[in-house]
Amino acid sequence: MVPNEAHQYMGIISLLKYFGWTWVGIFVVDDDSGEHFLQILDPLLSQNEICSAFTQRIPQVARLDDTDKLIDILSSNYVDFTDEKANTFIMYGESMTIIWLRTIIFIRDPESKENASFRKVWIMTTQIDFILTGTQRGWDLQLFQGAISFTIHSEDVPAFRKFIQNITAYWTQEGGFLKDFWEQAFDCSFTNPEEPTNFSERCSGEERLESLPGPQFELHMTGHSYSIYNAVYAVAHTLNAIYSTRPKWRAMMGRERFELQDLQPWQLHPFLHDISFNNSGGDAIHFNDKREMGGGFDITNMVTFPNTSFQRVKVGRVGPDGIGGKEFIINEDLIVWHRGFNEVLPISVCNEHCLPGNQKEKKEGETFCCYDCVLCPEGMISNNTDMVECSKCPEDQYPSNEKNRCIPKVITFLSCEETLGIILASIAISFSLITALVFGIFIKHRDTPIVKANNRDLTYTLLISLLLCFLSSLLFLGQPGKVTCLLRQPTFGIIFSVAVSCVLAKTVTVVLAFMATKPGSNMRKWVGKRMSSCIVLSCSFIQVNICIVWLATSPPFPDLDKHSVTEEIIVQCNDGSVALFYCVLGYMGLLAIISFIVAFPARKLPDSFNEAKFITFSMLAFCSVWVSFIPTYLSSRGKYMVAVEVFSILASSAGLLGCIFSPKCYIIMLRPELNNREQIVRKRN
Repeated sequence: MVPNEAHQYMGIISLLKYFGWTWVGIFVVDDDSGEHFLQILDPLLSQNEICSAFTQRIPQVARLDDTDKLIDILSSNYVDFTDEKANTFIMYGESMTIIWLRTIIFIRDPESKENASFRKVWIMTTQIDFILTGTQRGWDLQLFQGAISFTIHSEDVPAFRKFIQNITAYWTQEGGFLKDFWEQAFDCSFTNPEEPTNFSERCSGEERLESLPGPQFELHMTGHSYSIYNAVYAVAHTLNAIYSTRPKWRAMMGRERFELQDLQPWQLHPFLHDISFNNSGGDAIHFNDKREMGGGFDITNMVTFPNTSFQRVKVGRVGPDGIGGKEFIINEDLIVWHRGFNEVLPISVCNEHCLPGNQKEKKEGETFCCYDCVLCPEGMISNNTDMVECSKCPEDQYPSNEKNRCIPKVITFLSCEETLGIILASIAISFSLITALVFGIFIKHRDTPIVKANNRDLTYTLLISLLLCFLSSLLFLGQPGKVTCLLRQPTFGIIFSVAVSCVLAKTVTVVLAFMATKPGSNMRKWVGKRMSSCIVLSCSFIQVNICIVWLATSPPFPDLDKHSVTEEIIVQCNDGSVALFYCVLGYMGLLAIISFIVAFPARKLPDSFNEAKFITFSMLAFCSVWVSFIPTYLSSRGKYMVAVEVFSILASSAGLLGCIFSPKCYIIMLRPELNNREQIVRKRN
């Protein structure tokens, strides 16, 4: 007549998980049913990551005559009562278990009226009723304020309370259970005045059950009463079914006469299985295929009052017939907790929850419910409480400083709209205009000796190359695309190679020209435009071939670097073949070193060949820039890596422009008197 007990186990686990109670104490009656309860509950607790702080077995009968055993029980139970971490207790037993526990508290703390020091959440199974008998009738139940009980589902039955109120003492005249109950409940006696008795007074017959406090008698129908009520009606419907089928029943049993009084209990079973009816409370009563009563359990909350009375408030339900198909329903807002919790949800855990940003670390020798909280490792986060392991953010996100959330990375590149990009672009354009101005000056004064000296066409080629060098730096600004990535490095490498080749050709021309002036020299035939053009074309051709191989085998392409900078996604050009990139730089550096080596000895030539001195300075500046470029470039990240290369391009180009052409522009614009053949061809003493 009661629902399947499996629903109650499921309800206990669901209740613990709903409120986050993972560290609970267990009190069970010390008998076979208590052991059976533990055998089923313990695995369920472990499966749901809930631990038992302790398990105490309570004797079935509270015996006060065995002093030693009583002291042992009081001591062990009292220590568990005062466990500050375990604020939730599961209690399985019978109604006498309540009496035992209340006795332990009273003996250890007789002065306490409200038992505020024992603020606990009691979770009680359906077998337990709140009763106090004998000397305990005057004690309060404040200890169990806020207790949560699983009770057999029940509904209010009309006229039941009126029926209870009409019960009077004359019902007890025939003796039996009701007479004994009446004497115990009202502490009176129905015996003759002359007979000795343990009661203080005689029963007047005017006593009313409604005057008894809740712990002695509950006026409303409890789950157990509801089961008995339904059982009586089930038997009545069964007897009616048997009576209505008397001929068939007589034939089945082989009897000629039919008397209800002759029925044996087992003979009702075939009819009980098919019984189905609606009781006066509105519930449909029937048995399932396993011959069990359907339905589930109510979850009630106990609210106690100072006058030793209490009230049960339904706060939930567990079972297969829940609203919306839910097997577990709880209304937290209706629950009244023990006043010691100050109207705050009780916490029952072995230790404080690990906040987001931390992960659990097991304590040696402890259960899995007891752990330490440690910060997440670098680069990982935890965004929930009590995370077993921290997790990595997606590639396009990074951990916050608190390591409790992932923040989207900012997409970055060297933009023309930011300050650094604007400065570099302005410098590039400014030097381009200066180079164009210098080129214009040289075109205007193309017939002057200073311009015609040392191969005028070579000078024009060098100026155009420097102009393109300054402009090529603009390819490195803005968001990289497929075309810009293909053009960036090869364009820069080829143009710079042409510029350095021109400088090398100029240096070689200066040296050969000086050697050709010596008497009897055969070097005169090597001096001329053909030699210079050959040097420029051959040196540039090698760099062009390197770039062609690079573009054909492993060309640069747009790429996203999500790892170099923690908080940024860098939009960059992947160089493809790093080896070929450094081959381009290395070849350009080789040309510069050769130019420097050739120009360095020629720096002390007569004034008529003084350009070698300026070429030496330009190559010195050029090599200094690119030697310092490599470690700076490799140590930079993101847009600053691009900025380093742009700065190196601008600085080295400006070095060539300034060292080689500023002296000539000075003579052309400010000292025109020096720009004549006599000054240019002056001989050494």
